Amino acid sequence: MWHLNSLTDLILPTTLRILKPWFKRRASNTFSPVSLFTTSCGGSMAKTKFEYVRKFETDDTCLRNCWIVVRLDGRNFHKFAEDHKFKKPNDDRAIHLMTRCAQAVMECLEDIVVAYGQSDEYSFVFKKESNWFKRRASKFMTHVASHFSSSYVFYWKDYFHDQELLYPPGFDGRVILYPSDQNLRDYLSWRQADCHVNNLYNTVFWNLVLKGGLTNTQAEERLRGTLSSDKNEILFSEFSINYNNEPLMYRKGTVLVWTKEVETRTKNAKGSGEEKGNDIVVEKSVKKATPLHCDLIGDKFWEEHPDILMDH
Repeated sequence: MWHLNSLTDLILPTTLRILKPWFKRRASNTFSPVSLFTTSCGGSMAKTKFEYVRKFETDDTCLRNCWIVVRLDGRNFHKFAEDHKFKKPNDDRAIHLMTRCAQAVMECLEDIVVAYGQSDEYSFVFKKESNWFKRRASKFMTHVASHFSSSYVFYWKDYFHDQELLYPPGFDGRVILYPSDQNLRDYLSWRQADCHVNNLYNTVFWNLVLKGGLTNTQAEERLRGTLSSDKNEILFSEFSINYNNEPLMYRKGTVLVWTKEVETRTKNAKGSGEEKGNDIVVEKSVKKATPLHCDLIGDKFWEEHPDILMDH
């Protein structure tokens, strides 16, 4: 018959021998892999002792009931345009490539209700009630910027067939919130007015340089302090150009709106009956991001597209 003291004398030394290395590791502040984790009641590893670093993340949730606008701008695009020999004052290839990239972003993010672009910038308007990525501003900005930038490289050859892409472009982004419909309209009007001012200046400038024989510095000096009427007069009197006849794409920029189109495709019938094995035509309604070149400042556009400002 075993006595209690005899049993203790047998078990205790063995237990201490097993636990002794663990106590040494604890004393030297060296943790075993298991000690790095807290376990849930189910026995699975749930959290680490390092998780406190998440508290350093700031809350960047966009205010509710506001239009979310993400605007992208090309980084150092003057140099990019020179290095890649963009035509002056406007290069249709570059404009259409920017539009194609914006379409790719819209097709990926259906919460975008309208987009507007000119020169090396594009603005994307997300619907007021969008809860995409819990309305985190950093998610909106980084996703739009990365998708747009990668699309620019991906579609480059479709528009610049013989021009090699020397290095990847960069686009920075910002998120702006507008609480009212009028604020949003004023924002888009501002960007379109900026398009007009910049394009008028560039049109006169490059005509003075390319056709008038002036240097860049001389052209800048010639245009210093001039008004829009002065620039129009220079174009008309010296180069026989009526600025109002310039393409709308240059003067107004590009608006992307959703339209519905019917796609037709042919597929092979797999059912039973007379149609089996024969080709049948299938029609499907799809949404497309369609480019328009029109005025945003007046009421006409908004009357023709009332769905943009409607609650979705």
